[in-house]
Amino acid sequence: MSAQDVVAIAIGDPNGIGPEIAVKAAAEFARGEGPQVVLVGDGFVIEHYARLCAPQVPVAYERAPARERITILDAASLPRAAFSPGRVCAEAGRAMTDYLAAAMALVGDGGAKAIVGCPHNETAVHLAGIPFSGYPSLIARLSNVEDDSVFMMFVGGGLKIVHTTLHERLAGALARLTPELVIAAAQAADRALRNMGLAAPKLGVFGINPHAGENGLFGDDDERITVPAVARLRAMGIDAEGPVGADLIISRKDIDAFVAIYHDQGHIPVKLLAGRTACALSIGGGVIFSSTGHGSAFDIAGQGVADPEAVLRAVRLVAGA
Repeated sequence: MSAQDVVAIAIGDPNGIGPEIAVKAAAEFARGEGPQVVLVGDGFVIEHYARLCAPQVPVAYERAPARERITILDAASLPRAAFSPGRVCAEAGRAMTDYLAAAMALVGDGGAKAIVGCPHNETAVHLAGIPFSGYPSLIARLSNVEDDSVFMMFVGGGLKIVHTTLHERLAGALARLTPELVIAAAQAADRALRNMGLAAPKLGVFGINPHAGENGLFGDDDERITVPAVARLRAMGIDAEGPVGADLIISRKDIDAFVAIYHDQGHIPVKLLAGRTACALSIGGGVIFSSTGHGSAFDIAGQGVADPEAVLRAVRLVAGA
């Protein structure tokens, strides 16, 4: 089997719903057509959810998947005593990062084409003493590239929105904005869209302030940052338009992807339209990666009721990239 047929699913925080929805997705792909998957995580956690959610599907510890079974790559990390669905703890946070590292090694060794990451918990990761602001920053660190070279593209509801900044204090995000950072996000978006088969992508850049500053009436931030960024992108041959107020440009159907300045600018429209089925691509890190657009749902972890639809969509998205 070629690695081009395989997607690695890192199970996320083992005490959240990640391993459950990973097992449910793997069971569905095992029964039918579509990409073949390898689940990456602690084997005993995956087996627990296989017994709970897919008892009719056998499990196997192998690198190469096959139909009619759930294939496990055992990235042993979590102490058994720390496996407690619904509990936030440092051991689970560290395990989540270890699972992603193992999945990236699998891709690097030619065992898989792409990765889907199940939900993480930032508090758990920080309890483990690991700097973390979302999957993109972790992928950057594991890829030995600068954090600001990997960005999130949120996909759902007919929208693709790249985030210039992500999980950080809003005042801090705005303070570190530069034309270069906006340009880097837009360049990553342009490359990702071309990899998806668009020969000439068109980008729309959100303004920082309402109405993109209204020619300085609402501050000079856009005049200093987004206006020169868009001018330089055009000079590079990238079809970028803006800055335009996010509430106005988001309705444009002729734009292939938007560049948001901060987390809520990009997350709110996608989550409004796509809900829990949204996917989050990490772009610019040299690995094809998507995560789910929802969290770890500790309140229902371990109950067998979590919906795997976001994982299914994410797998299909990266399999076609």
